[in-house]
Order: sequence, then structure tokens, then C-alpha cells
Amino acid sequence: MTMMTPPPLDQEDEEMLVPHQEFTEGPQPMEVISAEPATAPENQQVEDPPTFKYRWTIENFSRMNTKKLYSDMFFVGGYKWRVLIFPKGNNVDHLSLYLDVADSTTLPYGWSRYAQFSLAVVNQIHGKYTIRKDTQHQFNGRESDWGFTSFMSLSELYDPSRGYLVNDTCVIEAEVGVRKVVDYWSYDSKKETGYVGLKNQGATCYMNSLLQTLYHIPYFRKAVYHMPTTENDMPSGSIPLALQSLFYKLQYSDNSVATKELTKSFGWDTYDSFMQHDVQELNRVLCEKLEDKMKGTVVEGTIQHLFEGHHMNYIECINVDYKSTRKESFYDLQLDVKGCRDVYASFDKYVEVERLEGDNKYQAENHGLQDAKKGVLFIDFPPVLQLQLKRFEYDFMRDTMVKINDRYEFPLQLDLDRDNGRYLSPDADRRVRNLYTLHSVLVHSGGVHGGHYYAFIRPTLSDQWFKFDDERVTKEDAKRALEEQYGGEEELPQTNPGFNNTPFKFTKYSNAYMLVYIRESDKEKIMCNVDEKDIAEHLRVRLKKEQEEKEHKKKEKAEAHLYTIIKVARNEDLAEQIGREIFFDLVDHDKVRSFRIQKQLPFNHFKEEVAKELGIPVQFQRFWLWAKRQNHTYRPNRPLLPQEEAQSVGQLREVSNKAHNAELKLFLEVELGPDLSPLSPPLKTKEDILLFFKLYDPEKEALRFAGRLFVKALGKPTEILPKLIEMAEFPANEEIELYEEIKFEPNVMCEHIDKRISFKSSQLEDGDIICYQKTLTSASRDQFRYPDVPSFLEYVRNRQVVHFRSLEKPKEDDFSLELSKLFTYDDVVERVACHLGLDDPTKIRLTSHNCYSQQPKPQPIKYRGVDHLSDMLAHYNQLPQTSDILYYEILDIPLPELQGLKTLKVAFHHATKEEVAIHSIRLPKNSTVADVINDLKNKVELSRPDAELRLLEVFYHKIYKIFPLGEKIENINDQYWTLRAEEIPEEEKNLGPHDRLIHVYHFTRDPNQNQMQVQNFGEPFFLVIKEGEALADVKLRIQKKLQVPDEEFAKWKIAFISLGRPEYLQDSDVVSNRFQRRDIYGAWEQYLGLEHSDTAPKRAYTTNQNRHTFEKPVKIYN
Repeated sequence: MTMMTPPPLDQEDEEMLVPHQEFTEGPQPMEVISAEPATAPENQQVEDPPTFKYRWTIENFSRMNTKKLYSDMFFVGGYKWRVLIFPKGNNVDHLSLYLDVADSTTLPYGWSRYAQFSLAVVNQIHGKYTIRKDTQHQFNGRESDWGFTSFMSLSELYDPSRGYLVNDTCVIEAEVGVRKVVDYWSYDSKKETGYVGLKNQGATCYMNSLLQTLYHIPYFRKAVYHMPTTENDMPSGSIPLALQSLFYKLQYSDNSVATKELTKSFGWDTYDSFMQHDVQELNRVLCEKLEDKMKGTVVEGTIQHLFEGHHMNYIECINVDYKSTRKESFYDLQLDVKGCRDVYASFDKYVEVERLEGDNKYQAENHGLQDAKKGVLFIDFPPVLQLQLKRFEYDFMRDTMVKINDRYEFPLQLDLDRDNGRYLSPDADRRVRNLYTLHSVLVHSGGVHGGHYYAFIRPTLSDQWFKFDDERVTKEDAKRALEEQYGGEEELPQTNPGFNNTPFKFTKYSNAYMLVYIRESDKEKIMCNVDEKDIAEHLRVRLKKEQEEKEHKKKEKAEAHLYTIIKVARNEDLAEQIGREIFFDLVDHDKVRSFRIQKQLPFNHFKEEVAKELGIPVQFQRFWLWAKRQNHTYRPNRPLLPQEEAQSVGQLREVSNKAHNAELKLFLEVELGPDLSPLSPPLKTKEDILLFFKLYDPEKEALRFAGRLFVKALGKPTEILPKLIEMAEFPANEEIELYEEIKFEPNVMCEHIDKRISFKSSQLEDGDIICYQKTLTSASRDQFRYPDVPSFLEYVRNRQVVHFRSLEKPKEDDFSLELSKLFTYDDVVERVACHLGLDDPTKIRLTSHNCYSQQPKPQPIKYRGVDHLSDMLAHYNQLPQTSDILYYEILDIPLPELQGLKTLKVAFHHATKEEVAIHSIRLPKNSTVADVINDLKNKVELSRPDAELRLLEVFYHKIYKIFPLGEKIENINDQYWTLRAEEIPEEEKNLGPHDRLIHVYHFTRDPNQNQMQVQNFGEPFFLVIKEGEALADVKLRIQKKLQVPDEEFAKWKIAFISLGRPEYLQDSDVVSNRFQRRDIYGAWEQYLGLEHSDTAPKRAYTTNQNRHTFEKPVKIYN
């Protein structure tokens, strides 16, 4: 599986094993590998691993401002390792934790090492609650770190009562075992299994597993083959043809098959291929699309015939004779996993009768409100039954999606007629036997926002199972395909047998996600033969031709060592390319005539080939060797010597080519007489220099090849001026200027030539290029943008068309401008402002493009923060990786002014009204909290004019800090913490000597967690308690403050909570006795807890989101 960019994952379940990427800057999203044990032939252990346990204690953890932190280095198996942690999450609201190869940047090219390891955050209060996750990985140059982007939720980590952060200290453990593995890249799926896999485009394993499943339903495959397509169709523009092509290759190819043509036919771009989606969603969308494409063809109705079943929704009154029914169709069934031990339990739940009574009575037509029964029964099941297992659910307690990894069994044979047809409606045809056999198991390994998909399939419904995991297909036994995909927990074997060790259990994150069953009575029809006669003639011809071309290329590659490719450039190539395709040097060798010649043949044999192909007799041919100069230009260097031409082609290539590649590049010099017939090449002495000439026209801004000439080294340019004027077809008395094109990397160098001194004095030699043009007067120079050769070549070298997009619509091109890479920051924003009709260019803010994620980079370009346009387009200083896209936004104030300001989002809580208003406070960076409060006072409605405000730091429903008025705002981070402003109550201003200010938080118990643990929610607040005050009096003040009705408040429980442990209080208890500590502003670990249900509407947690990240639904556009 190819690893590309990760989406954020949810917590426990939902670990995702990924190489760390700084996701705001790296490719998104990313696919992950499962943490299950690898099987042969993929990873074969050859020796026991050396292991090492490393413990890392991090102090002042919550106050660290660094985004990421590395541990000290440690050695395991002779290798250097370290732990990498993102204390505030790697752009997810979870702690991110990875194992890193410490010396990866200095290791030789092609290095790799394999390790099995576990990472843990130690629970310092209850060791048994330590969170530990393990995995394995082949580390290499591209993936030098690996681990868990969503290791544990930040709310759990930063809650000191949970025990992971004690005295603001966090303890991390890493246990690493290094192993040597047998190289498995030589594994041949076709040879070992008879089947081939599908290549992963980046995050398309979910699609690959579905396509393999559909392909191995022969009736479906045959229907796809029978969809009408024509020889003029292109696979990239036709879903039917792309799918036919893919299925044909899966059936007849010996190697894994690419899916790019298919995804292109969906209308997907590269970005879509790197977005991981849901198998169930893709299955529905693809089937709907195929159903539509099959309409009006011989295979119309195939999708319905294979996958469509029907059920009946009914409501039946108990006390009156009234029944309402509605028939609905389905292509797949969503079965509950939570609370169900197996498929049968899910079906029992599916048809469970719900009673409508009490406040929930049914409004029956003509009968009013009635007690009723509501349910679902099946009218018929389809021949191919697709069961989607609901492994993902919304957790209301945690306000997020979670993956259900519970154990869930599924049988090899499924009898849906059981218990006398309890799932069937009265209208069902009882003659149809609904006995099904399992065909495929689609597995998801990972968490809620990402993971890896693969499939276990029985292609012929025999006892032999196969695992289809992207490109690799392996044989598997039934236990691996069934029992090991049930999910649940697995117990590790005892490490010390004989000792009374508590067995260590871990959750299995790889489990079945979709099941495909085939009805026994339809088995012969569904599992039919599919051979070449089912494939359209034009498709067979096209694909066989493709295969032959592929085989031919493969053969050429295998025989490449026997041949030399000779590339021959001629005057005609220079004339065709210069000024059109190239401007610098003389020719693009990839676009000249090439000959494939056996190395052992004599060079003279090659000359005969040239004579035959190009019509130039051997005696008129003179070949020159090209040479790469120190300034990176590539020019004809010298003619071949007679003794060299007597050698073999292979010997000549070795002499001429120090790089030892298979190519020999030559320039063919052919002299032509007045009648354009070839002549014998002139004798060349050391005094003769071969020069090439280009002609520049400043009016047309055009450059072209003018020809080549031999000149004498001691001769002067004045001697050849008449010939150059003739070649340019200028009047005989035209004045011309000469320039030498010296180099163009990294900068253009083009110097004026003095016509009065010799060529030798100007240091001209064989293969040099002279550009010339008409001499311009000072007045005429001003008429042209690029009046001379140097200015034109400078323009060509640095011109860049930039596509600008609005930051608000980052997927849509808005306009394009031709700019120069040498433009300064000011030049660029001026051109953009001019195009947009904006008077003030400083109100333009630009953001660079991320070439991997195809999205804007997370941080905009600072005002004059880069020197040139080329710096704006560079991809993280990785040359030559550049982009041609920039994003713009129009600010309300100039950017230099904005950069001197700090913007804080502050939530203002009104003292008497139940409302919260979010205000953006924009102040100079050297401002203080007092300045924020003064600015806020002008924007909000206060309960009284003299009210005083304070600013709090709130994180996961707890108050962590009251900001001192003098604190500078520059260091305040509102990305992770919520900043809350509120009026200071009068009672807090007049605290008596024995009064105490305590924290009060709302909480509920998480029924899925240990009973000791509590879950905070809602808005925390401070409360003054008097010495000796009983709970009954405190409750009255709390009820009044929160305005809770009596009936509701009577259900609330009050507890003193310290380190996460609730101690429930009675009305007579004296509250102040529980709060003896004085460091109240840091005392969020002891508070008065209000236990009640959380009835507030849920909203997604969005404070820690990349500003441009969004997930898209699966769409097939064509």
C-alpha cells in the first residue's frame, strides 16, 4: 500500500498508523496500514529481535509552546531511534505519537529497517489504565517515522484527574524490537494464487477491495463486458469501457493492474485519489452510476436483478382494525454491530417490533391516536446479498464518530428462513429458499477517519480463501477470513508461563465491515463462466494491442544492455525547435531521430542505416560528439575521428559517454551545395571553429535558428557579417549586433561580442552559439519590451504564467497572469491589485500552493516575506518541485498593519442573559490583557456601566487560568484554548477572610468507561462559598445562578471531585471543609461537580482544524 497523507482520526479505536506528516504542510489525506501481525510471504522473521524499553519523562507539559518535540536518542539493534510527540496534536484534537529513525537524514540512499514497537502514555495514578498501542513498520527514506496521529484525546490527556498528567508531567514509554525480514518484493501474486491485485493510487485501497469483490461476481463481470462501447471511446472518458478494460486486465494480466483510467472516467483528479472514502458509499454511488449507464442496453436491470431486495414497513393498530404498509427496495442492508453478537442477532434487531403507545401513540386515519406495533419484514432477498456492518456510530457522550470494534460473528452459511421465516412478510414467496453462502469479507483496519481496506474472497466458493490487499494476493485459510475478522479483543500469549500473570488483552482494530453472500439456489447462475467470447471484439483487439506494446517495451527493457540508442540531431531539428519548443542551447534530444543499434555492430554499419533512413550517402556524413560543459550547457564538441568510426557502436558509446547510459548523442553535419545536394564535408583543422547562429527579431519578440558556419580562429566577426546578413535576408548595408549565448543555469549569461577582435580572442570554440539582431538606435530601443537578445533571453528564462485562485474558492482558477520569476513581492501584488481593480496593493495577501495536497499552504506569505516570485512558487524549498498556483485574499486593512496586530477570538458571556457572543479583538502585538478588556467593553452590552471584566482560559470545560491584566497578548494561543470574557460578580470583589472561591463544573459519567471516570461538559464557572455554609444553601445559589427549574434541578447530584474521583455530598455537608487548598486558580483538579445529563445541542469541535481542510463525499462526475 502506498502511503500518502493522513486524515485526522478519532481516539481509542481509531488509531491510525502513519508516518508523521505535518499535515498543514503535507499531503492530505493519508491511508494507513493495519497493526495486525503480518503473514508470509509478506514478512518472514529470520531471527529473534533485540528489544529495548525507553522511558521519557516530560515536565511542564501543558505549558510547552513547541508544536513538536523529540526525545533523546536511544539505540536498539545497532540503530538510532527517538520518539516524536506533538503535545497539542498533529492538527487533530488528539495527542500524536511516533517512533522516528534519529539519523535518517545521514543514512545512505536506499536504507531500510524493520521494527515492531509499542508506544504508551503512562497512567501515573492507575497503571492499568496506561494507554499502549503497538504496530510494526518497514522504515525507509520516505517513511522514516511511523506511529499514531490520534493516540489519545487531548481532553483526556490534559485532564489531571485522569492520571496521564500529574504535576504537569507526562511519561511516555517506547518498547522497540528490531527485526530482519526477507525481501518480499519478488513475490508473484499470479504465480502463487492465479489472481492479480490492483495498484493503489495513494488512498484507493477502499476502492480496490470493492472492485475485486465485484469482479469476482462473474455474472456482474459478464454484464459489464456486455455494456455497449465502441472502438472510438476512450477509457478515461467512459466508465463502462474503463471498467471493461480493468476487468479484462484482472482476468488476463500477469501483473497488478492500475486503476487510473477508471478514476479518470469517474471525473476524479489526483486530489480525489488521495482522499480516502467509505466502501459502502462508493458501492452505492458506483452501482447507481452503472445502473444508469445500463439503461437502454442489453444488460438493463442487471444491478437490480443481482442486488435488489424488498422489505415492508408496517404499522398495525392493536385495538382497531387498521394497518399501514409501505414497500421499499434496498441494494444493501445496514446491520447493527453494537449490542449484537452475530448476523442473526442483527436481523432479529432489524425486524424487532416497536410499540407505539403513551406519548408516542400512532395517529391512525379515521381512528385518532392509537396504540400500535411498528416494524419491518422482508418481502424478498436478492441473489447477491450485501450486508454493511455499522462499525461506525455517533457517540453522543463524546460528541464524535467512533468505530465499534466489538466482536461480531458471521457464518459461512446464512439461513434467512430460520425460525419458520421470522424475517419474512406474509407476502413473501415461501417457495424461494433463502440459504446463502459467504462469498467475500471486506475488512477495515484502523480508525474512524481513516485506515486500510482489503478483502477476503472465495472466487469459486471453494474452501480456498484469498486475501486481496492492493497489489498483493495471498492464499488464506478460512479461520483467517472469518474468525480473525470478527473483531473484539485478543489475548496475548503469556510471556512467563507458570507465573500468575494477568493476561494482556488488546482491541483488534481490523474487523469485517462488509459481507457479500450468494444465494445457494442462484449459485450456478451467478458463478457462471466468463471467457473471451463475452468480451467485445474491439475491446479484445484494443487490450491485446496494449498488452503486446507492453510486452514489447518489457522485451526492449530486458534486451537494453545489448543495444545502444543513437540520437541524431541535424540542422533541420535545430530549425524546427529553436524559438518554438526551446530557446536555449540547440536541440531537445528527446525529439530527434533515434536509432536502436546492436552494440557489437561497427559504427560504419550505423552510417549505412542513416543513409537508408535519411537519404544521405555515407561519404557525405560527418558526425560530431556532444559534450556537457561545466556551465551545464550541451554543445557539439568535436567530429568523430576515422579510427573511432572504425570501432563498434558499444565501444564508441563508452568512449563518449562517461555517464554510462545506453544513449549516444550525435550531431550530423551535412554540407549542401548551391542546388541543395549533399557535398563531402570540408577538411577541418585546429584553426576551424564550428559556430551556430540564432537570429532575434525584437519587433516580433521571436528567435529562430539562422544556420551554422565554419570560421577561422584568428578571423574576425567583421569577415562573416555579409554571410550573416544574407542568412537573415537583411539588406546588404544593415548594421547588426552579435552576442554570445554562454549559459542559462542558474542565470542567463549572454554577452556582447566585439566585432573587431578575433574569434579566438573572444574565447569562441566549436559548438558555441552566436545570437544576432539588427542594430537599434536609442529611440527605436524604447519601442520594444525586449530590445536586445540578453533582455529577451532573460525574459524567456524567467517568464511564468501564474494561476490565481481566491482563497475562499481554492479549487477554482480565477485568473492567470504572465509574470517573471524575478518579480519582487511588490511587483506581484501590484499586478494582482491592478487586475482586480484595487487601488492599494498592500491589501492583497497571498498564500502559496501545496503541491501534494493540492490545497493552499496553512500560513499565508508575510508582507515582503519572500524575495521573488520563484520563492512563492517553490514547494518547501524543494527544487525543482514548484507550483504555478497562488491564492489571494483582499484584506480590510493593509497587510503590514495587520501583521503588526494580534487577533484573538474571545467568547463574551453576558452576566444576566443566556447568550455567548464571539468577538474578534485585533490589537497591536505588544498590547496587554487590559487592552483586550478595554476594547471588548466598547463592543459588548454590560449589565451595568461600571462592571469589571476578566479574561479566562477554558479548555475542555475547565477553567485553567485567569489572565493577569498586564500579560502580553502576543503569547496567548487561542487555537487550542477558548478565551472567555465575563463580568466579575460583586460577591467575588468583596471576599471575606474565610470565603473561598471554588471551581464548579458540570459532569456526567461515561457508561462505557470505568465508573471512576467522569466526563465534563458545559460552561465552567467560579462560585464563592462561605465558611460553614451547608450544601443545601450552596445549591440554592447555584440553581438561581443557572436558572434551572425545580423539577430538573431535583435530579442533579452534587459531588466534590478531586483527581477525577467524585465524592457525593449531602445537603447537610459543609462545603468549605472539602476545599482546604489555597492555590485556587490552578486547582482545576479539585472542584464542585454538578452531575446531570447533557441536554445542550451537540456541535462539532472545530478549534483545531487546518483552515483549508475539508472532506468531500464520494462523487462520480461523468
